[in-house]
Amino acid sequence: MQVKITARKFKAREALKDFIHAELEVLERISDDILDVEVILSFQNLKDSIKCAEILVKVPGQVVTASDESEEFEISIKAAVEKIIKQLQKIKTKREARNKAPNDLD
Repeated sequence: MQVKITARKFKAREALKDFIHAELEVLERISDDILDVEVILSFQNLKDSIKCAEILVKVPGQVVTASDESEEFEISIKAAVEKIIKQLQKIKTKREARNKAPNDLD
């Protein structure tokens, strides 16, 4: 799984990048099909800014996205990862249900 981190209008510090990689390790345990992940970090204005984290996860056949805004990047990232986890679990259960369905072609 390749991870690409984009920081808009600022330079992300190494501690934040390490935090992102640690949070994204959970996704690898949920789905083996993840091709790559793109994390986009941005904020609205300099004073009292709202930090936004957007995560795009590419799996075969589709792109799963989630974003969240809060006072801190860490909180936004955690919330967006939780949204991605729910979506990946839903995809996985649908795929398993489709594979377990009996063949009605016979």
